[in-house]
Amino acid sequence: MEEQLSTKNTTPPVSVPAVPSHRHKYEFFKVVQGYLDEAARLIEVPGYITTILSQPKNEIIVNFPVRMDDGSIRLFKGYRIQHNNLLGPFKGGIRYHETVSLDDLKALAAMMTWKCALMNLPLGGGKGGIKFNPNEVSRAELQRITRRFFHALGGNIGPETDIPAPDMGTDAKTMAWAMDTYMNTVGQLFKQAVKGVVTGKPVASGGTYGREKATGQGVVHCITEWAEDNDVNLGGATLLVQGFGNVGSNTAVLLSKLGASTVAVGDHTGYLYNPEGFNPHKLQDYVKKNRSIAGYPAGKPISREEFFRLKADIFIPAALENQVGVEEAGWLQVRLVAEGANGPCTPEGEKILLERGIHILPDILANSGGVTVSYYEWVQNKRSETWTLEEVDSRLEKAMKRAYREVTEMARQKKCTLRLAAYAVALQRLAAVYGEREIFP
Repeated sequence: MEEQLSTKNTTPPVSVPAVPSHRHKYEFFKVVQGYLDEAARLIEVPGYITTILSQPKNEIIVNFPVRMDDGSIRLFKGYRIQHNNLLGPFKGGIRYHETVSLDDLKALAAMMTWKCALMNLPLGGGKGGIKFNPNEVSRAELQRITRRFFHALGGNIGPETDIPAPDMGTDAKTMAWAMDTYMNTVGQLFKQAVKGVVTGKPVASGGTYGREKATGQGVVHCITEWAEDNDVNLGGATLLVQGFGNVGSNTAVLLSKLGASTVAVGDHTGYLYNPEGFNPHKLQDYVKKNRSIAGYPAGKPISREEFFRLKADIFIPAALENQVGVEEAGWLQVRLVAEGANGPCTPEGEKILLERGIHILPDILANSGGVTVSYYEWVQNKRSETWTLEEVDSRLEKAMKRAYREVTEMARQKKCTLRLAAYAVALQRLAAVYGEREIFP
């Protein structure tokens, strides 16, 4: 998942917070491992493989000092979790958020392993972050925090080792700072050879066309395939979008081009409703400027419960994990939940949604467009090439549709949910390589 960089926001909140009070008790890593274990039983994977995949290879924690604008020194805690690199270098985002924790990053790193395997990419899973609120620091402080963090990670990252990307609270600019810091620590001889140390960079600094919208574009490809399978006309369809950062906003904008209308949105500041439908382009521009939907004039503030009780065709959770529990699953009146975020549905919530006949496009399939285009960026850096937007879009569309078909076929064969099917497809690929290479020594 990719979210936009946050800076100071003085706009008052319009409603209740998006994050439910029970979220911090959620054992995210345990939930992800539960899905892995179920998928392993489904396709009868040898036990030693799930044992290896049950914990990350490396858990890196760094504490580093940063001089703040007022001259004081503040100590920050940063993490980089490297889950698995059987298929290729570790790959995954860097998250800046006050809820960053070891457990959540372990879960997110594991999910990156499954995503890369599912999309047939020569990459493994990683995730990192710093536990702080980027809203509360200046842009200059944000740059110093980023540079000190990447300097502290040192040789633990690299274009053939571990390749970070943007996530919640970070963006292309953050990656430009990260790349520049790394370039200036490897020595003059290698400076130009290490552009691929991070992906999600600005195009001028070695990024790729189509990267910013890639995760949302992937969600849309999955929705269009689902709509075709279920005889749903997206023209005139209504959407609820939770989280209007990079993923949520781009998904809404792209779906609007197909005739779908976003009638309600929410983020960490609250929820807004507009029965006539929001203009997603204008709302996206507003959020880029104001860093939240708070104060947007074209919507009526509503409560979190009212948001989840609204009748619509598609719900796109694109915020944090653990947003759709038992209560929310009972409230939702939609045909499809397309997971733009990682882990937005709890296992208990998912069970209720499925019992109610609501379809779910699981996160490791639906939001894997981001890492897929990150891979394209890495390849372009290695080859010193620049692909056109049309080439990137065409490759992504083929990759997402192929993965969707593989997952739906696995679900049909094994008579299981799309989530378990997605894990099973990914696990099959990893198991095949472990079976061929065996264990060293």
